Amino acid sequence: MHSIFHFAFNVRDLDAARRFYGGVLGCREGRSTDTWVDFDFFGHQISLHLGEPFATARTGHVGDKLVPMPHFGLILQLADWQAMAKRLTDAGTEFVLEPQGRFEGQPGEQWTMFFLDPFGNPIEVKGFRSLATVYEA
Repeated sequence: MHSIFHFAFNVRDLDAARRFYGGVLGCREGRSTDTWVDFDFFGHQISLHLGEPFATARTGHVGDKLVPMPHFGLILQLADWQAMAKRLTDAGTEFVLEPQGRFEGQPGEQWTMFFLDPFGNPIEVKGFRSLATVYEA
């Protein structure tokens, strides 16, 4: 079965959302009205609706760091992850967790970064040498 993930959440300003998701992240805009806008979020659909973003707290343990929960994100091939880290850095993004590697030499070796959209919605982007290793224990 092949599927596309859909996630709908609130933002306070659709124009600012377009600048961030479309401009900074490079997501293609889809359908929209005056109260919501869809984006192709790297092959998945996100729907951004006008409203108050969900509350988050830094309660997720990643090694010795606390990261925002809940959060959403994506997993990229390492080269694409590196390009995304550069794109975000060049755009002046303030990171919750700077781009870095973790679990080096272990199953699940990966790279990660956490940042917030302009409304405080937390996003994690992971990178793997091979997407076939995402679920290795």
